[in-house]
Amino acid sequence: MHIEAAGRIVLEVAVYRLRRLEMANIAGAAAIALALQLPPGECALRLGFAFGLNLLVYLNNDYLDLAADLRAPGRDDPKTRFLRDHRAAGVTAQMGLLALLLLVCGLRPDLLLPLVLGGGVCWAYSARLKATPFADVAAMIVWGVAMPLCGSPPESALGWALAGWLGLFSGVFESLQVIRDHDDDAAAGVRTTAVALGVTRTMVLARVLLGASAVYGALVVSPWLAALPAAAILVPLARARVGRTWNQIRLVLGLAFLGAIAWVWWTGATAGALVQVSRDMSLGTG
Repeated sequence: MHIEAAGRIVLEVAVYRLRRLEMANIAGAAAIALALQLPPGECALRLGFAFGLNLLVYLNNDYLDLAADLRAPGRDDPKTRFLRDHRAAGVTAQMGLLALLLLVCGLRPDLLLPLVLGGGVCWAYSARLKATPFADVAAMIVWGVAMPLCGSPPESALGWALAGWLGLFSGVFESLQVIRDHDDDAAAGVRTTAVALGVTRTMVLARVLLGASAVYGALVVSPWLAALPAAAILVPLARARVGRTWNQIRLVLGLAFLGAIAWVWWTGATAGALVQVSRDMSLGTG
């Protein structure tokens, strides 16, 4: 029964997060692996690892947030109550996922990087940083870099260059998320960046991060593709429609990244105005 409960908890985490499109970093890892033209077997191993790592960090987040979720009207649902009633199974599920990930790392030691960096920053975010102004956004930038690195060998300069762009995108999304959750967080006493700065100034922060994404894109990826995050700065930001704005900006930035992947897959290198990072370039040899 204990193992069955653990399996149900893992399944419910997967279904819930996939429905909310909260595992987009797996698509980022897949895109980077495609750009690097990794062998199919290696791609499958890396993406399976990315999926398992997402399950672990999101389950850990749900476990640490259990008390707060039970107080929130929208989150006190059968899934949350089942985890509350089977806390030991929740711990077992996390330990089982971690053991599987470590087993894969025994085959591919380079995957320890996203496990330690991505998993570590997500644990710190769930435990404390998401209630710490500015650290919440910074943590998600690190997360946005680390998780897609599941799709890249750590010595690949191209993998880091592409993941760096995704990290800036993640900072934009986190800024919009804390705006969306401002009222609930303020009522619960959770001091996010939006609660500390206020909604208006956090909207400015989101635009600043879009500008940084555009500059990075122009210098490292492609000036033409950088026009997309630059154009996203002009998307109207209104508190009442921030969810819709989030999806619009996600679409624009997703198209920019897909364009980068297509270009790199075809030419073998980025087309940045400052640097061109090739597929065969290793860190420290640029």
